[in-house]
Amino acid sequence: MTAHCPNRPSHSIFFLLIITFDIVICISAKTLTNPLQTAVLCKDQIPPHDIKKKIRTDPDSITEASNDYGNIVHKIPSAVFYPSSVKNIIKLIGYSNNCSGTPFSVAARGQGHSVRGQAMAYKGVVVDMASLSRNRSGVRVSWSPSSGFYADVGGEALWIDVLRDTLKHGVTPVSWTDYLYLTVGGTLSNAGISGQSFLHGPQISNVLQLDVITGKGELIKCSRKNESELFYAVLGGLGQFGIITRARIVLAKAPTRAKWVRLLYSNFSMYTKDQEKLISSKVPNYVEGLLITNETIPDSWRSSFNSSSNQAQITSLLRKHGLLYAIELVKYYDDHDVNTEFEMLLEEMNFIPGLNFSADVSYFDFLTRVPRLDVQNTPKSPTHPWLNLFVPKSRVLDFNAGVLVKLIPKINTELILFYPFNRDKWDKRMSAVTPDENIFYTLGLLHSSSPNEMKFYDEVNNEILQFCQKANIKIKQYLPHYKSREDWIKHYGSKWDSFQEMKAKFDPRLILSPGQRIFY
Repeated sequence: MTAHCPNRPSHSIFFLLIITFDIVICISAKTLTNPLQTAVLCKDQIPPHDIKKKIRTDPDSITEASNDYGNIVHKIPSAVFYPSSVKNIIKLIGYSNNCSGTPFSVAARGQGHSVRGQAMAYKGVVVDMASLSRNRSGVRVSWSPSSGFYADVGGEALWIDVLRDTLKHGVTPVSWTDYLYLTVGGTLSNAGISGQSFLHGPQISNVLQLDVITGKGELIKCSRKNESELFYAVLGGLGQFGIITRARIVLAKAPTRAKWVRLLYSNFSMYTKDQEKLISSKVPNYVEGLLITNETIPDSWRSSFNSSSNQAQITSLLRKHGLLYAIELVKYYDDHDVNTEFEMLLEEMNFIPGLNFSADVSYFDFLTRVPRLDVQNTPKSPTHPWLNLFVPKSRVLDFNAGVLVKLIPKINTELILFYPFNRDKWDKRMSAVTPDENIFYTLGLLHSSSPNEMKFYDEVNNEILQFCQKANIKIKQYLPHYKSREDWIKHYGSKWDSFQEMKAKFDPRLILSPGQRIFY
């Protein structure tokens, strides 16, 4: 039975909260006369006026900050903070540090596209980073003899806006994520990967400078040469050391067109061999891989790339093999035709004869191919129990046999990614963790399920992790989620001691990003 709350607001998103939190929200809705009345942050100190007036505890704000794209974890904060300037955030963190008792935690929330509550702050304060954009100018493009073209962008900026603004100047960032409605600070706190990463590295490898508010409430400008400890720690640091408020991003001349190709395979060895050939040739600008199952054909594979006449052949192959693999690659170009080197490379690929498809689109249309996915707040909204792994090249055949062939057919997942990176494009000094091999693959199981099916997908995820552990396949999680300190120590491996040292140096009172559950 759902708890009853007299005079409850009629907002539809209100009903997302699970029963255990229902009473808390009822109290908040009934007693909301002073913005801080239900948000006890520092028991011994009243917040400064310019902090107090930007704090909200109304049900809509609390509900939104208690939810994310995953729709799995729901942690209620004491309040949500809506800054109008970077100085506001500095004062908020300073206020927390000045608490004589335990400081309240602070989590920066971009677009809410975490999947396991990583941007939540239970009983703390969630900072709505989007609020900064209302009082800040957009992207600023500049050039210098030492750095070439670069863009200064706010940490709250969306990559789609960075793309639009830089293209006006004929330039573009070189490394992307597949989905562009994410914040710059959010992706740089993880790594930011896509099909360009084999060539240019992840997004964190294409940053020249950062402005960061540390857990001590200090605003520090950092780069590879100045305040380098903080610079390397923050990139891929899961928000543990500071909040990114500005980033200087590497730019290059923007192409105008994209030749977009998909190739189908039934043989996994040929599939991985061709992928590795592509990333070593560095002729394409983008290389990704997809898994095709019976379930993915209707929604993901039927596209402008192939006609219904091909569908019978694909279906027949799936019945025979149970699983097919696809390589997706792109060559950027301008007004002239795609160069012959790219066409010759395609001729050397070992895909299934006749099952190659291509499209010609604008550069902008290719990068924006994934439409905006809003975070919804209803009891019937899908859950997204994603699992993202990095798999060492030396064990991909074992991984295919034990996971892709054996376990993947159990699930009805529309999008499954599998493609390689070159490790030399990742800076070892940064906090992001990868397998210790020159080439490693990423597996992206982008599950979408109804809330009552979520447990099943989590069980399959755990089966995959247990298989890797028993087979001694030294995977690393991307967008990691662990429940114990021991698992985090294992995840960071040789980087753990440094990770701890940087936490003690830049966030000694453990204020930032509690939702990651690393030091809590």
